[in-house]
Amino acid sequence: MAGPSERAFETAICESLVGSGGYSAVKVGNAADRDDDFSADQGLYTAELFSFIGATQPEEWEKVRRSHSSPDEAQRAFAARLSKEIDSRGTVDVLRHGLVYAGHEKAEIRLAYFRPASGLNADLEAKYHANRLTVTRQLPYEPSSTKTVDVGLFLNGIPVATAEIKNHLTGQTAEDAKAQYRRDRDPRNALLRRAIVHFAVDTEQVFMTTRLSGDSTRFLPFNRGDGDRAGNPARPGYRTGYLWEEVWSRDAWLDLLARFVLSTTDDLGKKVTLFPRYHQWSAVLALVADARSEGAGHSYLVQHSAGSGKSNTIAWLAHRLSSLHSLDDKPVFDKVVVITDRLVLDRQLQETIYQFERTHGVVAKIDQDSKQLAEALTGEHSRIVITTIQKFPHVMKHVEELSSRRYAVIIDEAHSSQTGDSAKEMKKVLGGGTASSDASEASLLAHAEAAEVSLVDEVP
Repeated sequence: MAGPSERAFETAICESLVGSGGYSAVKVGNAADRDDDFSADQGLYTAELFSFIGATQPEEWEKVRRSHSSPDEAQRAFAARLSKEIDSRGTVDVLRHGLVYAGHEKAEIRLAYFRPASGLNADLEAKYHANRLTVTRQLPYEPSSTKTVDVGLFLNGIPVATAEIKNHLTGQTAEDAKAQYRRDRDPRNALLRRAIVHFAVDTEQVFMTTRLSGDSTRFLPFNRGDGDRAGNPARPGYRTGYLWEEVWSRDAWLDLLARFVLSTTDDLGKKVTLFPRYHQWSAVLALVADARSEGAGHSYLVQHSAGSGKSNTIAWLAHRLSSLHSLDDKPVFDKVVVITDRLVLDRQLQETIYQFERTHGVVAKIDQDSKQLAEALTGEHSRIVITTIQKFPHVMKHVEELSSRRYAVIIDEAHSSQTGDSAKEMKKVLGGGTASSDASEASLLAHAEAAEVSLVDEVP
């Protein structure tokens, strides 16, 4: 049982989410009078699920209902189908792409609406605001058991995160939360295997994992860094308050679920969920916010420690900038150019970007010659261009002058890429054909890897 100090900490987190974080309700899972709308067998809050669908897609839901003898039977059948889809496709894919329910009539049901890149579509904006975020304290996640997880976060009734909360005043820390996940939480449980991420939280530090696997569960730090040290700086309230006040707050959390989390496979063919570390998430958001307000024509430097996820940060940033709109809903950049000085393009970088953009032609890999690069820069289809810097000295043979455009240029290994003739030619090409031309504006977003420098977090 949680002690008084731990319960107070848990209460503060949940009340903050409802009071200022944009969540619609705090549910107490082990309360005597709690609602029985949570299915531990399926890991779903069915009342939240069907309230969302009914409010946003009544016509599509009516197609599902007509395929069954009663509304209750329709809900049971749909919940069972949704559970199977989550297990086969993963929670991230189902939330982003919905499912097709083939009854007497085919119904296409969305399970979440994420904010569009621009605010010009009033209907999508309204549906985005109809998303139902809820938080549950002491969630009874296991059928026929009194076991609970301290905090569960749900989006439209679907589990997206769990957290074990510890308070230093009780003599326990995030290390105890990690041990609890490793030794007392069955990875096969419906809720635990379907939630996208699990957090081990105390008043000082945060750690996270996307895969529970018993004693071999690997947690990564989700801390901000405290100057040159690991951990988190002092702040009003709790040092870890940024987690629920910033990361879990409604708009930020929905954005993270929509545009950061990656589902991929490891070298053994197993499904892997990639969830951003805090330093990756905050770096991308800071750059995107500045580009939205300031526009093109500015330079930035992002430093990463060795092994801290530079390629994924570049991929997330490229994807965000390719669809970024200004405050007046106009595209900020026409193209995003990702540059590496390696002759063989970084396969990890390419594959990571392709995780986001599967539409044919959105990402152009320049693996042939400078003519291919020139066509990508001048074409209308590819929004993200991945190339080596060595191709730029020859581009002018194929392009007399680029039309007026705005480019976001992301340079990998900036410490070795921004000097020499190739870099000068790159700036000349993207400057509209001449070194002094202002026909095209470029924002240079450079990433340097420095083994002894860690700006925001420790290296696992």
